[in-house]
Amino acid sequence: MFTRTESFRDFIRFYPAVSFIVSIHLLLYLFTVLPFLPNFWFIQTLSGVNVYIAEGEYWRLITPMFMHSGFAHMLFNSFSLILFAPALEKWLGSLKFLLIYLLCGFLANVGTFFFEPLSYTHVGSSGAIFGIFGFYAALIVFKKNFISVDNSKVILILLAISLVMTFLQPNINIAAHLCGLAAGFLIGSLGHFNRNSLNRSASEVARWASSKRRDVSRQSPLKLLVWGAIILFALLGIFIQK
Repeated sequence: MFTRTESFRDFIRFYPAVSFIVSIHLLLYLFTVLPFLPNFWFIQTLSGVNVYIAEGEYWRLITPMFMHSGFAHMLFNSFSLILFAPALEKWLGSLKFLLIYLLCGFLANVGTFFFEPLSYTHVGSSGAIFGIFGFYAALIVFKKNFISVDNSKVILILLAISLVMTFLQPNINIAAHLCGLAAGFLIGSLGHFNRNSLNRSASEVARWASSKRRDVSRQSPLKLLVWGAIILFALLGIFIQK
């Protein structure tokens, strides 16, 4: 489920929403580091700064989820999306996935505004990524046959590790993580999806997951080890904060 075997071209074709988000991550990172661009302007204008939000700069409730504090922060959060988001985009469709992702990130930033002081500044997509985990958790709880037992265990383990690290690591936007997680879980539990469409999606994803298992079975242990390391780095990337 979280093993990527597509080529670069196929990944963009199969998961346009995830590809779009990652492209924005990279583009905005370049805007903040290329010397011939007004780097500080992008950082100052698009970062989440609670005092500026209070003064009416409401776009800062959206833009911080695409901004990152450095190359490693951008790279690891993008890896997290590449690994964890495609299955959800496959199930929901690209437009619905994108709307849910943006809503989770928005609500995570709203939570940051209400629970952190006015002086608080933040960037990063971890709130929206936690929203993805929250949505998966809702599917596991309310649609028990939708995700396989093995994949459910993987999701819950990753979620548990992420929650523990949220409270153990310094300089973490705890409000964004928890609010994003809650938003994803709430959205996933609402059931505002056509039942026939969801069942049809489930059968399609079952065939897709089956083909993925066959692809994984042909991979060498070294490749699987590399993918395991990438997943670990992606998880760690969620916790790299400014």
